Amino acid sequence: MKISMKTIPHISNKISVDLAKSGSVTLTRGLEPVAHEAEKILAESVKRELALEEKVNEYLEENEEEIEFMLADERQLFFMIKKKLAPQFDVILDYEERFSDIAHKILDELYEEDLIHFDVNENRVKNIIYNAITSFLADTSEIEDAVMEKIRSYKRKFIPGTDEFEILHEKLYREELMKRGME
Repeated sequence: MKISMKTIPHISNKISVDLAKSGSVTLTRGLEPVAHEAEKILAESVKRELALEEKVNEYLEENEEEIEFMLADERQLFFMIKKKLAPQFDVILDYEERFSDIAHKILDELYEEDLIHFDVNENRVKNIIYNAITSFLADTSEIEDAVMEKIRSYKRKFIPGTDEFEILHEKLYREELMKRGME
């Protein structure tokens, strides 16, 4: 359940909507500022992981001949090196722990920026954020399948990677999210 840069705005919106619907939290300035703060924290986390993976790939490329000579499994090496370098990049590899950490950072930022008020246990609010992240990621493949099915149903064929395809995909993706009450 990896977060991509493309899904960050959608996850952020889901966090703000779920907080608003929870009945446990009051949004002092509305949905958008909450989503914006969540987006910043999620983007920071994804960028750190991308930087880590880039460093691992550089290391693998630098040692490509030795890896081939030793007949090492490059994929296994990738994950071993990533695990070793993760603390240097402040990346938590266990998704459950990472999403919990992100949820806590989002909660702290929302509270410090006075974007939310709540009278319940802090952990309860953190769990709302955590559940918004994990439920969105769990639903992503189902949403993606529905969007691709709609694109395939058009008489006109759209080629993945083209601007037309990307625009249509994003439009249908947002519609599917709205239909499911996730945005």
